[in-house]
Amino acid sequence: MTTTLLVGGTIGRPGRPGRPADTAMVVAGDRIAWLGAQQDADASDVDLVVQLDGGHVTAAFVDAHVHSTATGLALTGLDLTAAASLGAALDQVERHARERRGLGIMLGHGWDETTWPERRPPTRLELDRASYGSAVYLTRIDVHSAVASSALLAAVAAARPDLPGLPGWSESGPLTRDAHHAVRTLALASVTPAQRAGAQRATLDRCAELGIAAVHEMGGPHLSSAEDFASILELGQGPGPMVFGYWGELGGVERARELGALGAAGDLFADGALGSHTAYLRAVYADTDGCGFAYLGAAQVRDHVVACSAAGVQAGFHVIGDAALDVVVAGFTAAADRVGVEAVRAGGHRLEHVEMPDAGHLAALARLGVHASVQPVFDALWGGADDMYAARLGRQRAQAMNPFAAMASAGLTLAFGSDSPVTGLGPWHAVRAAVNHRTPQSALPVQAAFDAHTAGGWQAAGVLGEGRLEPGAPASYAVWDGEADLSAAGAGTAPQCLRTTVRGRTIWTRQGALA
Repeated sequence: MTTTLLVGGTIGRPGRPGRPADTAMVVAGDRIAWLGAQQDADASDVDLVVQLDGGHVTAAFVDAHVHSTATGLALTGLDLTAAASLGAALDQVERHARERRGLGIMLGHGWDETTWPERRPPTRLELDRASYGSAVYLTRIDVHSAVASSALLAAVAAARPDLPGLPGWSESGPLTRDAHHAVRTLALASVTPAQRAGAQRATLDRCAELGIAAVHEMGGPHLSSAEDFASILELGQGPGPMVFGYWGELGGVERARELGALGAAGDLFADGALGSHTAYLRAVYADTDGCGFAYLGAAQVRDHVVACSAAGVQAGFHVIGDAALDVVVAGFTAAADRVGVEAVRAGGHRLEHVEMPDAGHLAALARLGVHASVQPVFDALWGGADDMYAARLGRQRAQAMNPFAAMASAGLTLAFGSDSPVTGLGPWHAVRAAVNHRTPQSALPVQAAFDAHTAGGWQAAGVLGEGRLEPGAPASYAVWDGEADLSAAGAGTAPQCLRTTVRGRTIWTRQGALA
């Protein structure tokens, strides 16, 4: 067992009012053995002394909602998230098409028409022209709709002649719901095992570089194949970040167990997304007719929670709209009526996103011990008086989105994540977004926000006692080149990670750092 002494920097959570930071830490094997002042450290019985050179040590992050293959494909391929206009996005498509002509289906991600001056997505014919007639699949930033080229639609229709009659079909615009699922299935099936492995490795490597010790992988039959899910879980047993898997399939308890998932949870869709007008709302959207779509009923939620509780695995759902939360909370409550509150609480179940809860939802979820896996960067991107939430919902409803302070006050355990590739990997940006919420009364204090991205992620995966720097705790930590500026003014910056260690095992060190 190797014993390491870290000295010459500061150690602990950001935002430590009223107390000085520790300046030395001893790690013995995979555990933290001691923290204190550097002058009190005993270097006589350690194997290695690491000079921090003024750096800062914190608990390592956990990203509680990741799609690893899609993230890696965006990291290594066609990423449209920075496109400033429709024209710029189509120019990127054209360049990518020239570079990879003849190499199969072209996959891209990240267009967001709400940020473009044209205020509309590309049409099918525009995509055909930009791609020189290639088969192309481009997901919207929320991944709940996509545009597809004529060549790809023809290939899907050959296997699914009913495609034009499926819910969510559009002759020229984005596809949603069942039509989108049919096209996505064929598009993602084109990813070879080598491409998949490369994409997943790119994601985990990037996580390690960002001080992320563990990720929660969101899989399921509408998102990825069983082979894809098994591949990322296997990589998570290797030298990089740990991977906790969730398989979002209704009634999929046994399948989740077979695949090594922690639960039949994650992106098991109760509704869609606001950007694609598919989140299920109590009242109509402000910018279109309709209230979105409910993909599950309360009885289905109840039966799933009952089955998962009985099997000792986590249940969970993707839920965004307030009407969808009505359905999910009713289902959880009915499950507790059937098997008992304590049985449901013991399951450690979870919900993803939970963007429009009211006080009744929060009280019920807290009573049943349900974890909330949330994404603060959603608010940074789409919150406020003039951005996407306000366009979809109107200002009054938009201001009630993502009420993190109310969620914490109600007693919910919050776990922060990126939903990458929906938003980019970047845990400091998420912490800063929660601290500087665009609706100030929904903001969290610095320590609470940091805890949600560290200890909260472990707790949501059923791991207690991890995610804090204290004697006896697992040694999962990151070393930074300085303390983070978590003010709104620091929004474009984040400290650089110098080293990431998971349970005493260093998984990444910046070249030339901490030699």
